Amino acid sequence: MRLIFLFTLLLLGFPSLSSEWNGQWKGILSIHQDFSDEQAIYLNLEEGQELTRIELTDTDVYALKRFKINDSDAFNLEIEEINFKSRANSRETPRCKLKYNLKYNDSTGYLEGTFTSVDCKNYSGYVILYKADYTFPTEKKSDLSHLWVHRLKLDLDKGFSAPAIRKKELESFKFKPIYFDHDKSVVKAEFHAYLKDMIRVVQGHSDIRIKVTGHTDAVGTDAYNVGLSERRAKAIKDFFVANGLPEDKLEIDFKGEREPVDTNSTREGKQHNRRVDFSFV
Repeated sequence: MRLIFLFTLLLLGFPSLSSEWNGQWKGILSIHQDFSDEQAIYLNLEEGQELTRIELTDTDVYALKRFKINDSDAFNLEIEEINFKSRANSRETPRCKLKYNLKYNDSTGYLEGTFTSVDCKNYSGYVILYKADYTFPTEKKSDLSHLWVHRLKLDLDKGFSAPAIRKKELESFKFKPIYFDHDKSVVKAEFHAYLKDMIRVVQGHSDIRIKVTGHTDAVGTDAYNVGLSERRAKAIKDFFVANGLPEDKLEIDFKGEREPVDTNSTREGKQHNRRVDFSFV
């Protein structure tokens, strides 16, 4: 009975992680909230492999430490580094053991919070991480470059969500046409919010561009409608550029009246055909 009681105490004394935490995370930590003097941090939350690795950015200087979980729930995590597994032989090697209080932001996908040192006086700061697919570096010299650190800082400056969230946003994004008044190429205010949302999604992916294709109804000559569809596509392009989307992220095309989506025999059908369509390329 006493052994069962002691075993129960042990189980209660070491909080276990929910499945949402399980996996590899990486990010940056700094004594400054703007992360102006950042260090790279890798966090292994695989069960039985609880490790942190802190690296001085763009160097081989590192410290690999074991940690324990003090507390956790669906959105909050407290971990404490307990000893060194290995570290670089350098005066610049991170030598403090840290305690992290972290909170998961499900809207941005970031795990963010603060750290304090358990053995160094007056050493504290900020940390932000995101879940990533990589092999946790345990060797003395890591094969991972720090280009991702600089990209992360740029993403944070631009207010971007974590990569996993941006991927979901891209996969779930629904295109809808932008409609125009008869013989007009002015972008209506009612579509501005949607277009800005598209800009935000595209800016989060360096390998994605938008193709903008202009169309018209069948009123007028074919030559005139080709020009009108071009003006509509260019109006959308100009809106994108004016709202921060680089011109090299855009491609335009124009079809005139050649690709209707509805009949040109009714008022409603003509309205459906006076449009600009989009696709990711």
